[in-house]
Amino acid sequence: MGYVIFMAVVAAIGGILFGYDTAVISGTTEIVKSQFGLTDMMEGWYVGCALIGSIFGVLIAGSLSDYLGRKLTMLISAALFSISAIGCAVCGSFDGLVAYRIIGGIGIGIVSIVSPIYISEVSPAKIRGTLVSLYQLAVTIGFLLAYLMNWIIDANIDTSIAATAAQGGEITLWQKMMHTEAWRGMLGSETVPALLFFFIIFFIPESPKWLIVNGKLGKASVVMQKIYETQEEIQEEITVTQNSLKGEIKGKWSDLLKPGILVAVIAGSAIAILGQFMGVNAVLYYGPKIFSEAGFDNPMFSTVLVGVVNMVTTILAVFIIDRVGRKQLIYWGVSGMILCLLAIGIYFAWGSQIGLGNGFMLTFFLAYVFCCAISISAIVFVLLSEMYPNSVRGRAMSIAGFALWIGTYLIGQLTPVLLGWSQAGTFFLFAVMCVPYMLIMWKVIPETTGKTLEEIEDYWNNWKK
Repeated sequence: MGYVIFMAVVAAIGGILFGYDTAVISGTTEIVKSQFGLTDMMEGWYVGCALIGSIFGVLIAGSLSDYLGRKLTMLISAALFSISAIGCAVCGSFDGLVAYRIIGGIGIGIVSIVSPIYISEVSPAKIRGTLVSLYQLAVTIGFLLAYLMNWIIDANIDTSIAATAAQGGEITLWQKMMHTEAWRGMLGSETVPALLFFFIIFFIPESPKWLIVNGKLGKASVVMQKIYETQEEIQEEITVTQNSLKGEIKGKWSDLLKPGILVAVIAGSAIAILGQFMGVNAVLYYGPKIFSEAGFDNPMFSTVLVGVVNMVTTILAVFIIDRVGRKQLIYWGVSGMILCLLAIGIYFAWGSQIGLGNGFMLTFFLAYVFCCAISISAIVFVLLSEMYPNSVRGRAMSIAGFALWIGTYLIGQLTPVLLGWSQAGTFFLFAVMCVPYMLIMWKVIPETTGKTLEEIEDYWNNWKK
């Protein structure tokens, strides 16, 4: 069991990079906007450009991981994160900054698919939900680390160095990163976890299910000897996986059109894209901007509180996800999200007239983060990693991941415009988008807690029969 946890933790480090790269942008938007004279739409492009890379990343992640293997694909993503972080720290123009952000985005897209797949494929069914949710926990750790780094750098900006630069004096790259152009330090600090992820991947094996699908039974058996206690369990796992392939070495794209599988792909894509329009990434990308516009004195610190609540709640979700069940967490969590979003909308619409202070806003903001972290954020990667057949899991997850990143890009691009249009209306819109998400979870998605991947596959294969 210890070795299984080790493999899951290593793969989950990709989630730290995902979270760090996603959240670190929040502390840099106002600095970059001021330095380069960006409009609201250009600010949205600065945030959204990495998401364009993510969309491309998820499009190739499934086929790449099916062809090269889960391990090598994770190595590729780690290399992309490293190139992006170093490039952002040293680039000489806004166009260069955008280019390196896109490279990092490709890494995000790839790792968002392959890391959860890897964890789900090395995990026994009884603890699969817990271990896959480690990935989401890692994402929230990445969020918190990014918020802390942004807060530390922002609090230690030396205006005297900025004055020296303004007068034409020479300053070092380090002084630029930490003082005059602090966005360089915020974005460049990702280099450390990126290189850690790259090197530690060499200490884990390839996914045994991928090895079985590709006919490498000997290597698969060696890996599974470290996962399962008896030879009978190993042989059963090999037999069940082979039977699920129905005689195919690898699935085809056309397999996704089979009735039950098509429903699974559409449903997975729907919950992936709707989840973004329920406000979570608007909060993560533009937290400091939202708090600033709400009149908070220290918006960076308030964002750190968001990161703390997000991480602590995800730790709670890790322990209860396989006990409470996926769907129950969704029902309770999303219901809470709706109430919190309505309260935040009321604050922005009528708060000053009815005497609502910043404490009201912060309370419901953090409550929203709690409800989101314990439900849709904790569940989405678990569900998407376990709800598709062995032979097409990589391809199906790429489609769902593509939908997720399309939604994320649109939210990243449009949130400044939406907030400029109506702060209250933006949060009311997020509340409305929670309703179709709940309906799909209720009517279409099965409860997957405690079921083997093959049992879940049978559910979709027998859809409406």
